[in-house]
Order: sequence, then structure tokens, then C-alpha cells
Amino acid sequence: MSIIIKKMETDDEIRGKGYVHYKSWQQAYPGLVDQSYLDKMSEQKCEEIAYRWLDNILVAKDGERVVGFVGYGKCRNEDLCDAGEVFAIYVLAEYYGKGVGKALMDAALDLLKDYKQIAVWVLKGNERAIRFYEKCGFRSDGKTETITLGTPVTELRMVMKK
Repeated sequence: MSIIIKKMETDDEIRGKGYVHYKSWQQAYPGLVDQSYLDKMSEQKCEEIAYRWLDNILVAKDGERVVGFVGYGKCRNEDLCDAGEVFAIYVLAEYYGKGVGKALMDAALDLLKDYKQIAVWVLKGNERAIRFYEKCGFRSDGKTETITLGTPVTELRMVMKK
């Protein structure tokens, strides 16, 4: 396995990002997100999202196949001054534990290096993701938000201070 991390550029990479978005939600969120919401999420919808969000996306590729992605940028939360944010990071389940998520996170953090702190939001109860973020140096700052994904779910904010 030879994983490369690169800026998302081609139609194949955009479609691959859409597939990873779709598939990783189906793999990671049963029991955390309302099943009817997951059932309505389609690969086509995720591909449409991928074509709308082209900036600040890195993909992980195993050969020509996109197996993960990360989206990053300036933090959307007004209470965090001079902060960057990892908006999304997803890896196909078959690549869990192989360093793909870490490589994506490291590349995004490098691009966010001018920020004094970095935020990430994670679904409450998503223990695999919480452990991953903790290994990367993020800690819960106690802030939560309720969002609706079919039914209300709670997100926790984690922050890495440099």
C-alpha cells in the first residue's frame, strides 16, 4: 500500500471524495445518526456536495483510488479567535489503522500552521473519532452544539492549542 496525500483536482478525485463521504457515513454513523437520514444519503448527493466544495480539500489515494479526504480552513466559530478548523476527515473503513487518517490530518495541520489553535467537531458517542483526535493532540474544550441529522444529535468541539 502506497498512500499519497494531494490536493483534490481531477473529476475522478472529486467523484472519489463523494464516494468516500457517502461510504464512510454508512460505515461510521449507524447508531449515532438516525438511520432514516443515512438511508436518504446517496452517493449522488455526496458527489454533488463534492463538486460544490472544491477548495481546501486534500485526498488520500491508494494508486488511483481515493480512500480518504480532509477539508480544512479558517474556523467558523466566532468564539475562537485566530483559529483554523478541520471541517471533515473521512477514511474508508478498510483503511482504518493504516495511518491514512493521520497522514491526512498531518497534511491539513501543516496547511493550518499559521493558526494558534485548530478546532474539530465530532459527534458525541463517536469514540473511534474522539480517540483519533486525542492522539493527534486535540482536547475537548467543553463546547457542544446540537445539529439535526434526521433527529437532533450533539457535536463536541475539540481544540488543539499550539
